[in-house]
Amino acid sequence: MGFLRRQVVTAALTANAIRPVPGFRAGIPAFFAGWLTSELVPHLMALTAADTTAHLLGPGSRRGRRRSKRGLALAVANLAGQAYLADQARRVQKDAEDALVEGLGYDYIEQLDAKPTPAELATPWRSLANPFRMRNREVVVEKDIPYAPEHGKRGLLDIYRPAGGIDGRAPVLLQVHGGGWTIGNKDQQGIPLMHHLAAKGWVCVAINYRLAPRDPFPAQIIDVKRAIAWIREHIAEHGGDPDYIAITGGSAGGHLVALAAVTANDPAYQPGFEDADTSVAVAVPHYGVYDFAGSTGLRSAEQMRDRFLAPRVVRQRWSEAPEVFEAGTPLLRVGKDAPDFFVLHGAHDSLVSVEQARLFVARLREVSGATVVYAELPGAQHAFDVFPSIRSAHVVRAIDRYLHWHWNGWRREHG
Repeated sequence: MGFLRRQVVTAALTANAIRPVPGFRAGIPAFFAGWLTSELVPHLMALTAADTTAHLLGPGSRRGRRRSKRGLALAVANLAGQAYLADQARRVQKDAEDALVEGLGYDYIEQLDAKPTPAELATPWRSLANPFRMRNREVVVEKDIPYAPEHGKRGLLDIYRPAGGIDGRAPVLLQVHGGGWTIGNKDQQGIPLMHHLAAKGWVCVAINYRLAPRDPFPAQIIDVKRAIAWIREHIAEHGGDPDYIAITGGSAGGHLVALAAVTANDPAYQPGFEDADTSVAVAVPHYGVYDFAGSTGLRSAEQMRDRFLAPRVVRQRWSEAPEVFEAGTPLLRVGKDAPDFFVLHGAHDSLVSVEQARLFVARLREVSGATVVYAELPGAQHAFDVFPSIRSAHVVRAIDRYLHWHWNGWRREHG
């Protein structure tokens, strides 16, 4: 592939990241291309610059020089677009901080153990060089602990703890992976956040759960509830405080996180452990599905329900079992006792419309007595937090500040 064609491909990727191709059918390819481009934009900039430099230093014919001029013009435009994407990702630090101030008040920083330093707020460029190398010597991981042994590997969890030990009882974070309710594993998502918090003294729990279509919904939310019940009973053995559980996850995990949070102790989702306490102190869903039933009238939600959720996840048509879809819709289950929420969603999400998050947040603020923080991230695609990037680094730190604010307030209230 020649230089011009490489730049044409790069231009298509950059343009899709800046403004994703719309439409339900284009959603998956637009997501994959836009997600990788926007979260790996420093690496793409380096490749574009290196390709351009190599081309300039290489030989070329007269015809090649004419094509070269077009390629060079396109390369300059590509670098400009990529610089825009990088700056947009960097500005997430301010976007997230503005959301925290709006939701919690200007003085929330005073309630942290210490104010964040400029270094803690800066982009950690060095750690982004190899975003797929996610290790932390300050964290130890206990793997494959059964919480629902009858489900085999789908009933296992991992526990992340500070390597230096725990002084007293640590706050607990439960991480629920995404994957369209049909794929995914506990060690594939949420790693940057769990490493960050575990290094700061938290106990983090990542779970597998049963997957559709082999196990149709609501098996997935039942397993999440089962994991919460397990944490209540056993996490003290690992240094965690069973009375304080935060829950987080993205995409399908975001749906399950939100649903678990607004259906505490619902016996319909707790067969065989109806008396267990499955409430959580706070929920932090990322790019979640909040309209499982298509109840908002959003065309994208109805298409997801009819083309994917019904045949693959619920294994029943909407017309046959509307109650299953409606019971599984977090937006319809919000009550006055909902816990506090920090909702995050990308403005450019191609898989789950950002409008779902807006409506869910509006419902929480209207009905519940909870504190609700909402960060809508400009330029962010689905899955923006899966591996370390400019954007995810700032998101992780914003969640850190929020959860420590929440944990400190909870401790003051509960002694």
